[in-house]
Amino acid sequence: MTNFVEELRWRGMLHDIMPNTEEKLNEGMTSGYIGFDPTADSLHVGHLTQIMTLIHFQNAGHKPFALVGGATGMVGDPSGKSDERNLQTPEMIEHNLKGMKKQLAKFLKFEEGGNGAVMVNNADWFKDMNLFTFIRDVGKHITVNYMMAKDSVKRRLEGDSGLSFTEFCYQLIQGYDFYHLWKNENCLVQMGGSDQWGNIVTGTELIRRKDQGTAYAITTQLIKKADGTKFGKTESGAVWLDPEKTSPYKFYQFWLNASDDDVKKWIRIFTLKNQAEIEALEKEHDAAPHLRILQKALAEDITIKTHSVEALETAIKTSEFLFGNGSLEFLKSLSEKQVLEMFEGIPQFNISKSELSAGIDAATLLAEKAAVFPSKGETKKLIQGGGVSVNKEKVADVMQVFNAESLINDKFIVVQKGKKNYFLLIAE
Repeated sequence: MTNFVEELRWRGMLHDIMPNTEEKLNEGMTSGYIGFDPTADSLHVGHLTQIMTLIHFQNAGHKPFALVGGATGMVGDPSGKSDERNLQTPEMIEHNLKGMKKQLAKFLKFEEGGNGAVMVNNADWFKDMNLFTFIRDVGKHITVNYMMAKDSVKRRLEGDSGLSFTEFCYQLIQGYDFYHLWKNENCLVQMGGSDQWGNIVTGTELIRRKDQGTAYAITTQLIKKADGTKFGKTESGAVWLDPEKTSPYKFYQFWLNASDDDVKKWIRIFTLKNQAEIEALEKEHDAAPHLRILQKALAEDITIKTHSVEALETAIKTSEFLFGNGSLEFLKSLSEKQVLEMFEGIPQFNISKSELSAGIDAATLLAEKAAVFPSKGETKKLIQGGGVSVNKEKVADVMQVFNAESLINDKFIVVQKGKKNYFLLIAE
């Protein structure tokens, strides 16, 4: 058994810890949990800090519980939110839960006995509880004054949108989750992001007031990017763990594009590499920052953990194709969906497959049939300067003819201006 709190501490993950928590954990195997609300059918990179916390908890010899909020998902947590969430239907929540359970099972060892991870759904203990039972058995133990003092409540009351009674009750509901798991599963510790401290402490207080019991709390740092932008967001939106929502290539690129300031923090948080391994990588990186050694180590590790070795290989080959001397054979090995994902955000033009079958010269194809370049004159100038490639081969003559045989997978033509400016022609 290793010191879980010390593990979080050296990795820069620890934020708050209740007195005596570290000592309690060092006594022996302890059960603890983190809750995940099913706001979507996939987790995203913003959830990875908590997933990694559970992994470290299990690796330290403790028993992790992953609580999926079938009940709390119907309410919405006001912590860190300026507006109330849209309420979801039971059908939406059930759909989301299935996706989350599948993903969590990739990170944690769910097995019988010992410190095997356990997945629980708070809908199981709330579904048969009516309002009167809740306000009598739970509500009477926590005063309104206590609830009003929480930062998450204060911020919303001071804001323009206010706070509904539904959201005001959230801390009581989450507090009862902790009480239920403490009472029935001997779950002594609740963990979460630093914005969850108020909700977690409400749980420890409910356990103390209702049953004179003792429970513990740990929160982790919220991840912030060095440039001030929100972690886990790109121009195209959230970075999801589901490959159908964010392709492994884009997932890999997200980590590969981390700044030097960010990657030195993230490699501690999002990998299981030990301190000596990380310090050796940092030394290598600092000697040759242009090689992006830390970024590559982080991107490779987390892509394998989230997806697979095969997905990582495809992501690397995709990067090589777009930014290096990748093979056209690689592109031919991809499905139509994978090609479109690869070129998402890159200018795309539809062309007629029947017209292409008859043959079209380069100038007409690139300036008229697909407006890659503004005019035939501009196209001619670029081709003569050696600045245009089609399917990774330089176009030598403005009158060079392209036809149906030029199509990759009977569908695509890849055009480049210089090395980095891509255009995709799609034959319909």
